[in-house]
Amino acid sequence: MDGLAACIDRIRAASAAGTPLRIRGGGSKDFYGQRLEGEILATDGLAGIRAYEPSELVVTVGAGTRLSVLEAELAAQGQCLPFEPPHVGGEPTVGGMVAAGLSGPARASVGSVRDYVLGLTLVNGRGELLSFGGTVMKNVAGYDVSRLMAGALGTLGLIVEVSLKVLPKPVAEATLKFQMSQQEALQRLNAWGGQPLPLNASNWVDADGERVLFLRLRGAHAAVEAACRTLGGERQDNAQVEGDWRLARDLQLPWFTERAGRDLWRLSVPQTAPVLDLPEPPLVDWHGAQRWVAADAGDAAHLRRVAQQAGGHATLFRAAGATDVQRFTPLAPPLDRIHRDLKREFDPAGIFNRGRLFPDF
Repeated sequence: MDGLAACIDRIRAASAAGTPLRIRGGGSKDFYGQRLEGEILATDGLAGIRAYEPSELVVTVGAGTRLSVLEAELAAQGQCLPFEPPHVGGEPTVGGMVAAGLSGPARASVGSVRDYVLGLTLVNGRGELLSFGGTVMKNVAGYDVSRLMAGALGTLGLIVEVSLKVLPKPVAEATLKFQMSQQEALQRLNAWGGQPLPLNASNWVDADGERVLFLRLRGAHAAVEAACRTLGGERQDNAQVEGDWRLARDLQLPWFTERAGRDLWRLSVPQTAPVLDLPEPPLVDWHGAQRWVAADAGDAAHLRRVAQQAGGHATLFRAAGATDVQRFTPLAPPLDRIHRDLKREFDPAGIFNRGRLFPDF
């Protein structure tokens, strides 16, 4: 891996000089996070599928590998990444997928990217090559450093390669459409969640005066068909809605594109949270646990207050322009101390993705 040796050399030189580095894979999520700072450290030289055992449901892949390449390889074996990592209209890499920690429509039913990370290798701020975890679930013991990297936005080190758990593609799928208000959709989703139904993803939207809930079912043929009979609704053609679910995954549905000129906020709240006091009806997915809101610059404090009162938090996911609003909710003092201690341990010179996660580190 010539690319790895070059990366280590650059990291050691940057650490000695105190030069900030910006780790970059495909650049599809450059918009995500507080700010971009430092010389680009590209992961192109870390591409390639290292090992893949379909029968073991495990793949080990270089961080610079395009996500589309990995997904195509898995699909050829009838397997997938169940959490549906967003592409967001670009060509993301596997390392970027883990670093961003974002998941798609099925996240509430199958888990997040963090749940599928079995182990990884990274280079810390001292230029040391470190390995954590393994390639089997039972290997995870003690403090799970490998999963700690999910959502860290590259602030703790350069991910070199990662081992992921994969799953077979569902044998059956159906999407049902219901006409209902947001309140009714949330009530229905909560009630269905307590029943033995093969729920996989949901999406409620108020568009052009039409308030619609889309519900995706996945699982065994018998379970999906029985659920369709029980739930009712208007069954959609799978071939037609497949593209719509992909657009939902990538935040490219018309609801998102029509609001491109406004700040996009992501509210993470309990699934049981009621209808919230928001500037406009949100797009609701994850069975109610994720609510997307388009807002103006002055709405930040209100959105954070509403999310906190509901037992969650709000993130400025994509800013429409330059802003001094903090993207992520400020941490409570105990958590803030833990984050800073981890940052100092992994990156003592503070060279990796400076200011990307929080303004001052």
